[in-house]
Amino acid sequence: MMLSVYLAVDFGAGSGRVMAGFVSDGMVNLEEIYRFPNRQVRLGNHLYWDFPALFADMKQGIREAVRKGYHIKCIGIDTWGVDFGLIDKKGDLLGNPVCYRDSRTNGLSKEYFAGTDISRHYAEAGIQVMDINTLFQLYSLKKEEDASLAVADKLLFMPDLFSYFLTGVANNEYSIASTSELLDARSRTWNWDLIRQLGLPEHLFGEIVMPGTVRGTLKKELAEEFGLDYDVEVIAVGSHDTASAAYTAGMDAAPSVSAFLSSGTWSLLGIEVDEPILTEEARLAGFTNEGGVGGKIRFLQNITGLWILQRLIAQWGESRKETDYDVLIAAAEVSDITSVIDVDAAAFVCPSDMEAAIADYCRARRMQVPETQGDYVRCVLQSLAQRYKQGLEQLNSLLPAPVEALRIIGGGCRNRLLNRLTEEALGIPVYAGPVEATAIGNILVQALAKGEIKSRDEIKVII
Repeated sequence: MMLSVYLAVDFGAGSGRVMAGFVSDGMVNLEEIYRFPNRQVRLGNHLYWDFPALFADMKQGIREAVRKGYHIKCIGIDTWGVDFGLIDKKGDLLGNPVCYRDSRTNGLSKEYFAGTDISRHYAEAGIQVMDINTLFQLYSLKKEEDASLAVADKLLFMPDLFSYFLTGVANNEYSIASTSELLDARSRTWNWDLIRQLGLPEHLFGEIVMPGTVRGTLKKELAEEFGLDYDVEVIAVGSHDTASAAYTAGMDAAPSVSAFLSSGTWSLLGIEVDEPILTEEARLAGFTNEGGVGGKIRFLQNITGLWILQRLIAQWGESRKETDYDVLIAAAEVSDITSVIDVDAAAFVCPSDMEAAIADYCRARRMQVPETQGDYVRCVLQSLAQRYKQGLEQLNSLLPAPVEALRIIGGGCRNRLLNRLTEEALGIPVYAGPVEATAIGNILVQALAKGEIKSRDEIKVII
């Protein structure tokens, strides 16, 4: 008998994968079907995502699932936030999406808010103001009088874009749209006054659909290409990867007040709440109110995560130094360096030489400069732990009761040294896992949409 599975397509900033999952007797069973790299490509003046290659990789993952003999119930797609593609009236893509690390938005948030009441803006949008946000990417296009804005018919965030080319249906999923800084946090709809103030074409912004909504059905020609003789629906999940991960983190949220830390290239530290927290104190502390599954709000801080370490390892690989993760962590465990860097500092956003950036930062502040690879890793990890401590203290100051435990989810939860340093810094219990929180959350929302489960609380075991 053919096994029926949900497919979770999870695009991260560094890699993507297609995961098959099914629910049985309170358990989620997962299998990685296909994994592929994701990278930014510099072309001319900009840094792009290779969307055609990523779409082809997604198709290959679906093809592999069919080849394995699985019956596909439906497909859910999640990605990183803020980035988007524009399609014209013929439905064609108007160029590869530009990466949020591109320099075109540098300094634009400060320029934009020079004549705008930022406190009032936060009280509506509830999003941490960052140059990388969609708002400033569009502001950049408007300033440069980019021709694509004039001919574009729809703006589709990355998971919307993948879904569109699978189904032909264009819409915007709520959790990913919320990262744009263009929604009204309370009403969970487009902030039309802001869109008009920016002078953006209103027709770009389409229907907002909530997680659990059927986005469309796989195009006939794609179904035939995959060898499918039945309809496959594409379901809107928590399409921002952190929304799916946070949904998983809440499965066994005891003690009563438990925060999550989604640990990857970025660290997302926060808690799920029913309504946005839009106070001036929240804004000044750098908190954001992003959309979650079930109409929830993810009240969190965006913190530079393992990006710095990832860049160090990539750099060491180019110079043929040690790159084995376990070896580097072991070396960091015996390092006695005490230097702590500001992981969110501009110096670490996208330097050509991450090692030199860290050394220069420490030298300029008369801190001990790392000498060995173990020193660099230890410095980065203890800096992250201290940043999490700061974030938790700020979070507690805005909640009616303090956080009693932290659950670290995502790939970074496998870093045993970072987990230990975080627990020591925070002084509360830290629980690690699941690693595949995003894929699990993606699959759970699909299972809810199909009526196979009524609540995530039905799931107790993940295999």
